[in-house]
Amino acid sequence: MNPVILLIDDNEDILDFLFDDLSEKYTVLKAFNGKTALHMLAEETIQLVVSDVMMPVMDGFELCRNIKSNVEFSHIPVILLTAKNTLQSKIEGLELGADAYIEKPFSPEHLQVQIANLLSNRNKIREHFASSPLAHIKTMAHSKADEQFLGELHNIIYQNLEKANLHVEQLADIMNMSRATLYRKIKAITDLTPNELISVARLKKAAELLAEGHYRINEVASLTGFSSQTHFGRNFIKQFGIAPSEYVALRRGEKNRN
Repeated sequence: MNPVILLIDDNEDILDFLFDDLSEKYTVLKAFNGKTALHMLAEETIQLVVSDVMMPVMDGFELCRNIKSNVEFSHIPVILLTAKNTLQSKIEGLELGADAYIEKPFSPEHLQVQIANLLSNRNKIREHFASSPLAHIKTMAHSKADEQFLGELHNIIYQNLEKANLHVEQLADIMNMSRATLYRKIKAITDLTPNELISVARLKKAAELLAEGHYRINEVASLTGFSSQTHFGRNFIKQFGIAPSEYVALRRGEKNRN
């Protein structure tokens, strides 16, 4: 599926122009002010926001402030468009957490590149997290709200890793969030379902324990909630592309060289 982009501008001509330009690569939704945009964010799964700054009802700065301070939306990149070319205006937008700031008039190609880069960078960060045994979940945070959310999620999962049946409903209860909200937030940040994230977290904790060298592989498997060493080994190879025994040898070699 194409990424979903939300365009916000009170000028219908500009909205239609941007819609036509972006629709080939993305699924594009439109809103005429920030207040309407916030309602749409709550109803739709949106990957990126492009908003004008000067609008009635709720302007782009206030919209950006709401997005970046709300844990449900704080992971969504925001590009602000404005006719204001003052340094103070740029600083205000960036302080509110805007990911990019484009002055009007601008070329459609410039906007296309900014959108593509923001989405691509997030995909690269997700891939690095998933494939790197010791990469922390907070490396995927793009705002303070994200960092707090991911830190809390990380701690809760790690405190319950020995429970082989840990699942999304338990996480949602502990984090005081609805199952649907938690699912959508985790999926948006990590591109993993909550259960997939729990599985990855188990494997990352296992990699951490193996790197420390204090436990045998079968002990690590048990400590991180796997039913058997064989099951653990298959999942470790699938996630990181290396067998647990090879990973242990690799880490020992690195320690000896240092």
